[in-house]
Amino acid sequence: MVEFKYPAWYTTPMAQVVLVGITCFATVGMFSAVSNLGAGGLSDIALSDTSNGVLYGCFAITGLVSGGINNLLGPRLTLFIGTLGYALYVGSLWCYQTQGTGWFVILAGAILGVSAALLWSAQGSIMMSYPLEKDKGKAFAVFWAIFQFGSFIGSIIALAINIRSGKLSAVSTSTYIAFLVIIFIGVASSFLVLPPNKVIRSDGTIVKLEAVSKPHEEVVGMIRLLKDWRMLALVPMFFASNYFYAYQGAVNAARFDGPTRALNATLEGAGAIIGALMIGYFVLDLKFFHRRIRGYLGLATVVVLVIIVWSVALAWQVTFTRADLNDNNRINYHDAAYTGKGALYFFYYFADACYQALAYWIMSALTNDPFTLARYAGLYKALQSAGSAGSFGMDAVATPFLNEHLASWVLMLVSFPLAWLVLRTVKETNYEDEKVVYVDDVKRAQAEEGEIAPAATADSLEKGSLSDAAEPALVRDA
Repeated sequence: MVEFKYPAWYTTPMAQVVLVGITCFATVGMFSAVSNLGAGGLSDIALSDTSNGVLYGCFAITGLVSGGINNLLGPRLTLFIGTLGYALYVGSLWCYQTQGTGWFVILAGAILGVSAALLWSAQGSIMMSYPLEKDKGKAFAVFWAIFQFGSFIGSIIALAINIRSGKLSAVSTSTYIAFLVIIFIGVASSFLVLPPNKVIRSDGTIVKLEAVSKPHEEVVGMIRLLKDWRMLALVPMFFASNYFYAYQGAVNAARFDGPTRALNATLEGAGAIIGALMIGYFVLDLKFFHRRIRGYLGLATVVVLVIIVWSVALAWQVTFTRADLNDNNRINYHDAAYTGKGALYFFYYFADACYQALAYWIMSALTNDPFTLARYAGLYKALQSAGSAGSFGMDAVATPFLNEHLASWVLMLVSFPLAWLVLRTVKETNYEDEKVVYVDDVKRAQAEEGEIAPAATADSLEKGSLSDAAEPALVRDA
């Protein structure tokens, strides 16, 4: 049987990480971009809180099993299913703006919660397991920068509209169509992602010999996950990782006028991109230090950032309450009162990117197995979404801003000592404990069995589909 051979560059881990980044840029990024434009249900605070609560609730529940679903279906199909919810949700915002169908926004939020859990489990598995151990920080940096660029573009568009007109009017039909076209391009791009048995690292190893897992293996794997003390120790970190978004967004909406909110959103996107690139390339993957030391440096960086940024935010927060705010005292970026506030929102998301990077890096340092890491990613997003649901619930009942600030900050501070305990268990490499498969060994064995011509073993590092069961001779220590 003739089988298509992929170009060697296409089967590299970084190419696959870039592809996943493009998929998320065109789906999750465009979803965020439309939100930044004040689209649809997001202009109705009560509907927005309800929709977000339903979304994150479904996200949290599905996240518990989404890693197993990814392992059974494979990352390509899982990613494809995960993208569909974003198209539906943006369509529901369009429908709400034109028809006033609030129920559709809530239903679409529930469906998006389910599909988003699948997308992020597939994304986490690819980003954490495909690269070599020395490149996992850079893989996060590249993915996060591409992904956040979608939100950044939407913020710039919103800023331009606000500066020109002084406000953000309803999003036009042509704008919705443009965003939906980009989202459907993202949906199609999910089919470009390769399963782990077709990805070859630069050292000649295959990410995983099996393309998919089996149901009983997922049941056992999930039980082991829930019994792993390291995952339990990371629960506070996972729960806190998006908890602060509700508070930051609420203050941005209540304290600033339209053009300034758009400017803050632009600075947030820039901070997220720069923060991810800085910690990924210059801290977590520093080649001069052993892996555990790099983890400690990453933790120290995040601790310092969180303490400084949130201390500055606290000093500002104590100067106002919800009761003090109205349409007449909103801050404009021309006002003297805006001094330093733009920098605060930049560093909010700079620190956020570093926090997310550290969480992903710790998980990826515990194993290289894509099936295990898919389960880790599912649990991470489940707890993250549970935290988001809780924080949006707090904001929906008009909890004092100071209480929301302190809750967000304390959750992060509590997570750091527990993350340090997990970092103490990080080994210099997992290759010695986890068997790896070299593509040359596979080709040699196939040639001996007559499955491929002997000359093919001299080809560039490309391969076809590999069987689910590896011959013992194909597996060796790195």
